[in-house]
Amino acid sequence: MADEPLVLGIETSCDETGVGIVRGHTLLADALASSVEEHARFGGVVPEVASRAHLEAIVPTMDRALREAGVTIADVDAIAVTSGPGLAGALLVGVAAAKGYAVAAEKPVYGVNHLAAHVAVDTLEHGPLPEPAIALLVSGGHSSLLRVDDLARGVVPLGATIDDAAGEAFDKVARLLGLPFPGGPYIDREARAGDPVSIAFPRGLTAAKDLAAHRYDFSFSGLKTAVARWVEARQRAGEPVPVADVAASFQEAVCDVLVGKALDACRSSGIDTLVIGGGVAANSRLRAMAEQRAEKHGVRVRTPRPKLCTDNGAMVAALGSHLVAAGVAPSRLDLPADSAMPLTVVSV
Repeated sequence: MADEPLVLGIETSCDETGVGIVRGHTLLADALASSVEEHARFGGVVPEVASRAHLEAIVPTMDRALREAGVTIADVDAIAVTSGPGLAGALLVGVAAAKGYAVAAEKPVYGVNHLAAHVAVDTLEHGPLPEPAIALLVSGGHSSLLRVDDLARGVVPLGATIDDAAGEAFDKVARLLGLPFPGGPYIDREARAGDPVSIAFPRGLTAAKDLAAHRYDFSFSGLKTAVARWVEARQRAGEPVPVADVAASFQEAVCDVLVGKALDACRSSGIDTLVIGGGVAANSRLRAMAEQRAEKHGVRVRTPRPKLCTDNGAMVAALGSHLVAAGVAPSRLDLPADSAMPLTVVSV
């Protein structure tokens, strides 16, 4: 509808330069420039390389998004930008660009939390978010469980990773198996030809004593080490490594823990909506397992299409639109880039 806010979002927290434009809950443009191929040879994201790539991509990506949406910067009602968490140098590029466009076009600017944006993007797929809801955010840097009572005002952290995040574990195991970076899509692909119960890999923080202290927390470092030891033992014995079986068994262990703890949070709080977001939410096994198990407990799972799970400008615009509609005050023009922005802060 024409009276809904037209919001532009800028995302530069890691290696994706994203500019999205939404009107209310309707996605009008989602332009993206990725530098992932520049990082692949290093086996991970190099902050300085990412920052330089954002500098080169931000203006062309902005122009492409505006053309795709059929609007000008003067038409938008507000500009939202990821101000944290993320890589400090990468964040600075996006924040500086948002301030420049906001000043030039005399528009309000909203500095928003990258993780809250991964929750908000689901509204572009499934409409307004039921509140309260439980959110499971899984990516290369974060594995978190949140209770969302009012996304515009804040979220309540229930649990988080205490070492490796799920996406980080995917990358490290992919490297062990000789698969390219980023590891998630390649492990997902290999796992389809493997047997997920062929190798009994551990489920971190699921023993009774661990659940007492870390009921909703995650740990994937031990799983990664278990995979490494299993692969090394095969290699020492001169036996071939069944890559598909290892990938499938590892993936099953990760998804089992993520889904189990997320549904436990839903049941214990009496909440029947689970939102899954972040790059790992594009994993086919995680999506299927969550749907299968949630149905048994009367929980509805909402997961955006895979393209919206990874970092993008649309998710930032979606959160910005939500904040504008809720009457949240915009940020000051001296808003910072905060690489360690806490989950409890939705906007600054």
